[in-house]
Amino acid sequence: MQNKFLLLGIALFSLTACKTTSLQVANVQTQKNISINQDLKTDEDFAKFIEPYTLKLNKEMNQKISHTNVDLTKEGDNSNLGNLLADYTFDGANVWAKANLNKNIDAALINIGGIRTTIGKGDILLKNVFEVMPFENEVIIMKMKGSDLQGLFDYYAKNQKNNPVSHLYIETNNGALSKNLINGNPVNPTQDYYIATSDYLALGGDNMKFFSKGEYIATGIKLRDLFIEYFKNDKEINPKEDVRLNFIGKK
Repeated sequence: MQNKFLLLGIALFSLTACKTTSLQVANVQTQKNISINQDLKTDEDFAKFIEPYTLKLNKEMNQKISHTNVDLTKEGDNSNLGNLLADYTFDGANVWAKANLNKNIDAALINIGGIRTTIGKGDILLKNVFEVMPFENEVIIMKMKGSDLQGLFDYYAKNQKNNPVSHLYIETNNGALSKNLINGNPVNPTQDYYIATSDYLALGGDNMKFFSKGEYIATGIKLRDLFIEYFKNDKEINPKEDVRLNFIGKK
C-alpha cells in the first residue's frame, strides 16, 4: 500500500507542477471523504481510483515539444546534449540577469551527472525532459572576481571531467592547464564575472568548492522549467558540435 500512496502522490504532484496557476478559492462544498486505506483493497481498485489522474498526466507528458534529427547524448568531453543544456542555462540566466541585475552572464556550467539520460532522434516529448532532469535544481548566478576563477580552471585541469560549459574554453595538456578563455578572451583578474550554474554546484556539489569565493544570487528559476521552455521555443534542435573542453593527452 505504501507504493500506492507514492504513485498517487507523484501523479497529483506532477499534475499541479506542470503548470503555474494563481490560487483561487470559490464554490467550496462539503464532499464525502475517500479514505485511502482498506477502501482500496486491490490493485484494480487503486487503478480505477487514480485513472483520471493517470490519463491526464500521460496526455501532458506525451505532448511533443520539439524535434531532433540526431541522438542527443552525454558522451564525450563535448557532448551535444551537454553543450545544448549548458547553452540553455546561459541564455535563460542571461535574460534574467539583464532584467534583474542589469548585467550580462559571462559563462555557464552544469554537471554531467545531473543529466540523467539521453534523448533519441525524433520527437522530443515533455516526459523526455523530466527524464533528463528529474531534480528540482535552481539556476544560480555566481558573481566572482576573475582572480577567483582560477579555482574553476584548476578544477577542470585536475579532474578532466566532462561537466558541460557555455562561453568557456578550457584546454589542458597532460593534466596541466594550458589555455582558458571566457567569451574568447583571457580572464581579467580584477573584473567581476557572472557565472550561471545550478544551486547544487554553487553550494559545492561535485566538489566545486571554488564557488565558495563568489556571491550567490538566486534566480528562482528551475533548471527543468528553463529547459522545457527552450525546447518548446526551439522546434528543431541543431546542437553545436564545438570544442569547449580540450583535454590533450587525457588518459
